[in-house]
Amino acid sequence: MFPRRCFRWLGRDFMPPPPLRAGSDVSRGKYDVIVVGGGHAGTEAAAAAARVGAETLLITQRIGSIGVLSCNPSLGGIGKAHLVREVDALDGLCGRAADCSGIHFKVLNRRKGPAVWGLRAQLDRERYRDTIQRELFSTPRLSVLESSVEALTVTQPDPSQPGDSRVTGVTLGDGVTLQCQAVVLTTGTFLSGSLFLGQTTRPGGRLGDPPSLGLSHWLRDAGLRTGRLRTGTPPRLHRDSVEFGQTDRHAGDQRPMPFSYLTAEVDIQPEEQLPCYLTHTTPAVEQLVKDNVHLSAHIAQDAKGPRYCPSLESKVLRFPGRQHQVWLEPEGLSSDLVYPQGLSMTLPPEVQEKVVRLIPGLERAEIAAPGYGVQYDYVEPTQLFHSLQCRSVQGLFLAGQINGTTGYEEAAAQGLWAGVNAGRSARSLPLLSLSRTESYIGVLLDDLVTQGVSEPYRMFTSRAEFRTVLRPDNADLRLTHRGFEEVGCVSVQRYQEAVRVRDGLTAGIEALRSLSLPAAQWRNMLTHCALSHSKTAHLSALELLQYQSVTLEMLSATFPESFAPFLEFSERLKIEAVYLPHSELQEQEIRRVRREEGLALPPGLDYLSLPASLSLEVRELLHRAQPPTLGAATRLPGMTPAAVVHLLRYVHKMEKERGKEVESGVL
Repeated sequence: MFPRRCFRWLGRDFMPPPPLRAGSDVSRGKYDVIVVGGGHAGTEAAAAAARVGAETLLITQRIGSIGVLSCNPSLGGIGKAHLVREVDALDGLCGRAADCSGIHFKVLNRRKGPAVWGLRAQLDRERYRDTIQRELFSTPRLSVLESSVEALTVTQPDPSQPGDSRVTGVTLGDGVTLQCQAVVLTTGTFLSGSLFLGQTTRPGGRLGDPPSLGLSHWLRDAGLRTGRLRTGTPPRLHRDSVEFGQTDRHAGDQRPMPFSYLTAEVDIQPEEQLPCYLTHTTPAVEQLVKDNVHLSAHIAQDAKGPRYCPSLESKVLRFPGRQHQVWLEPEGLSSDLVYPQGLSMTLPPEVQEKVVRLIPGLERAEIAAPGYGVQYDYVEPTQLFHSLQCRSVQGLFLAGQINGTTGYEEAAAQGLWAGVNAGRSARSLPLLSLSRTESYIGVLLDDLVTQGVSEPYRMFTSRAEFRTVLRPDNADLRLTHRGFEEVGCVSVQRYQEAVRVRDGLTAGIEALRSLSLPAAQWRNMLTHCALSHSKTAHLSALELLQYQSVTLEMLSATFPESFAPFLEFSERLKIEAVYLPHSELQEQEIRRVRREEGLALPPGLDYLSLPASLSLEVRELLHRAQPPTLGAATRLPGMTPAAVVHLLRYVHKMEKERGKEVESGVL
């Protein structure tokens, strides 16, 4: 079982409270906010709404499935970890729960700079679920009900004004109506969900759980545009049937990095972490899949699947001749199951067994449960405001896969922000948005609302144009203060810790900036410093810290009185120093983009002749649309954030050249 040692939280011993049973008393009959669904989006939404002061009810089909990791028992990754860090900075649940339940921690993308590092943790399924449930069941102003929701009730005072429609409650499966001021729908893959295995199809939102049919009908009847998406999951393997010696072993980091800013160290010790193993598909696998792909009804459907986490069938068809990675990941310290990431498929069970046994290390593998596909309805997210409130129905908020996204992290980020705004709406407070210049959550929301989706949306660092500012290490500095002072979703304890860290980093940077010495003197004191002999000018300690070979510990050993007080922040100060020049430039660009969103673009501009810094796809998009302003260009479906910055620079360059021509009399 998982070690019964408590984890370190803000430097103090902390043991989560014992599990509490969720109540089903709905005698209140009226709530401020009702959240439908108990997945990652639903749990974050319910907790956030309660934190902002709203009496909240979470309704789920099975209380025992709250916090369940439906697919891969992992959290984070490149781009996704940024979202988890930002959810945590706003006092969300998933980061702390991962620190408590992680069994394998790894920072991905280390060969690149910290701005694009991706912390990823393999989780113990049972421990994560239990931690989330303990958090929810002990949250003030939050109740939980096991039931289904078949429809919403709305009022429309003026039939000639559709925008006046407002949610007033929900209707349960037994016909009971509960009143509320706001509803958050986080239905995951349950809206008219269908499960696919081979050529067999049956209703379901997840194996063992029925779909939500009534809500799908209600959403369409309410005039909301819906579409169809698909996803899938791989077969689960018995651990003792896998020959791990035939695969590549990958251990966790010796110094696990926590997700939460409140976690001093994760619960599991480095030596107790379970390894993951890497193997690959073979040409024989590709041939077998091609020979049997006609037996997969899921693949034959028109519904779009995830481009960046495709099924094995899709990979074989799209990338012939390649060998694909298969990561063998543990499902828990006490679990006898292995999750083969990269092996999602919906072929008949007997074919899945043949496929698995053609992979090195899996020649004798036993399948505990076959993989299967899921298809479900989603609501086109361009029908939402940035607050995630529906444009046509006040008080109705949508979050998670219902908005066309994929992944726990994207769902959690949307859930938190939808819960915040639902709680504020119920309390008659102004709704809030997050800018893409201040957070990855803002990037996610802006992409969904302005561009919509044609396939399941996944977060990547490349989607953010200001990556050196929106780093995973500084999410608390960017968001926690606003979360406390303006949003109202951050606890006093977290806010006080964020203030302490901010003040410590500010003082540390000032101390480093204030000490300046000639380069020759630095070379004499720090013999291992790779400081070029061509450097002769004075350098501050902050500038010196930008060198890869220099650490705050080295500087503190030489100047203990100046820098020893800041050793607690050594890693963060190192990152701040490295990115300081880039961050200052990006801050200027951020201010410029915000200031010049209304900048008029030249009418009739020949976008096709623009420099290659803008891709041909973007140039063709601009040529067709001919947007009147920079802001209009940013909202074009398919317009990338980086392209907006390049377009802004190009227009300013044109204006400057035109000004010179006017001065010289050419024009």
